[in-house]
Amino acid sequence: MELKDIQSIDNIELVYLKLEDYDEIKNAMIEAYSNMPNAYWKEHHIKALINKFQDGQVAIKVDGELAGCALSIIVDYSKFDDKHTYNQITGNYTFNTHTSKGDILYGIDVFIRPKFRGLRLGRRLYDYRKELCEKLNLKGIVFGGRIPKYYQYAKELTPRQYIDKVRNKEIHDPVLNFQMSNDFHPARILTGYLEGDTESKEYAVLLEWDNVYYEKETHTATSTKSIIRLGLVQWQMRLYKDMDELMQQVEYFVDAVSGYRSDFALFPEFFNAPLMSEYNHLSEPEAIRKLAEYTEEIIKRFSELAISYNINIITGSMPEVVDGNLFNVGYLCKRDGGIERFEKLHVTPDEVKVWGLQGGSRVKTFDTDCGKIGILICYDVEFPEVSRMLADEGMNILFVPFLTDTQNGYSRVRHCAQARAIENECYVAIAGSVGNLPKVHNMDIQYAQSMVFTPCDFSFPTNGVKAEATPNTEMILIADVDVDMLRELNQFGSVRNLKDRREDIYSITRK
Repeated sequence: MELKDIQSIDNIELVYLKLEDYDEIKNAMIEAYSNMPNAYWKEHHIKALINKFQDGQVAIKVDGELAGCALSIIVDYSKFDDKHTYNQITGNYTFNTHTSKGDILYGIDVFIRPKFRGLRLGRRLYDYRKELCEKLNLKGIVFGGRIPKYYQYAKELTPRQYIDKVRNKEIHDPVLNFQMSNDFHPARILTGYLEGDTESKEYAVLLEWDNVYYEKETHTATSTKSIIRLGLVQWQMRLYKDMDELMQQVEYFVDAVSGYRSDFALFPEFFNAPLMSEYNHLSEPEAIRKLAEYTEEIIKRFSELAISYNINIITGSMPEVVDGNLFNVGYLCKRDGGIERFEKLHVTPDEVKVWGLQGGSRVKTFDTDCGKIGILICYDVEFPEVSRMLADEGMNILFVPFLTDTQNGYSRVRHCAQARAIENECYVAIAGSVGNLPKVHNMDIQYAQSMVFTPCDFSFPTNGVKAEATPNTEMILIADVDVDMLRELNQFGSVRNLKDRREDIYSITRK
């Protein structure tokens, strides 16, 4: 079976299972469990799960085609022995063990069709379970994990020895390795767990994930996330031999921030400027136009990373030539496969003089799975009218990729960005580059301190700084922001900058 080409994917979505999906579910299970004949759910099983607990039955669809599923129930775990079997936990496949008054989300099944493996879709299903567990205020997630390669070592290793070797990377077990890499820890060995599982010798590993937010009151009223995790990349300017090496560094950072389950990764303005070193013998306008030739391929690779690592990526910015005119543009590469473009509106005198850059004309917010966001490139954040228009459209988070050479330039971006957070009652995240590029004209030095700003009120940090990176040091910055707090600020804040505007005497209009 031919593996799905990530470059051909247009859309990935997480959906609730429906009974009319059954034929696809059956065929997908037959493919996924090819070594276990007849190991597929019957239609009445799927119907029972949907009727009892629809939120627990989800599927991943890639361009409308079912790629995998995750099935779950809620159980009162105190009613089961630590040495339970699959038959017992499922009530002999009736799922009568499910109860809305239970305390544990029990994973019944997770599978991905072979041709969709390698896209990290399984991680999306596990992430959904974790979010569901937090939303329902359950103690944690438990399931019996198969060890399908154990039969190859059964004569020489006990199940416990086998698990230890998998944990120590001496043996690669694709199922157990994947589960442990997704924060599930082995608790004990279950014997006689799944009847007919000859590959695992009917052993299973009881895997657990603890909900650290258990007992905390939750307020998730909609499908849009309230707590959003931001990953800012403070990029070190260094020379790369080619684009592949540069994108290898990009993937390193994407992997790092997605490993913390970040919802967004933000890269700086002109992060790919090191590639101009190859054209340093040319004039500055010629060199940056050569750099623009990489943009299309870089965006394609960013989109692949967004899908593969399940994270929304703001690519920073790059030069792009449109109808002979040079623009400074960036892209929002969404984890569902969507791509949207943004432009730098205000170009600095130096950018005009040295490169011949022109300002763009697109001002818009972007809809994401974490709500509405805005993106302004560097100098743009120093013009308050633009961010105010975005706030009027419902922007919750403003992202600002920037590039500044001196501390003076950085201070302008930093203080204006913080002002935008206060006046627009939103979060503002800024990310820049550090270091130097002695072999690239007009890109000699960089100064940056990436930050996340908040409004200044009682629910937020007193200085309006949620998180800040170490100045002039390559690193990532991870910060959580709560969108619900913005709604409360808008209604009940000590001051209400958006509500208290004197629109009877002034307004901002688009041309």
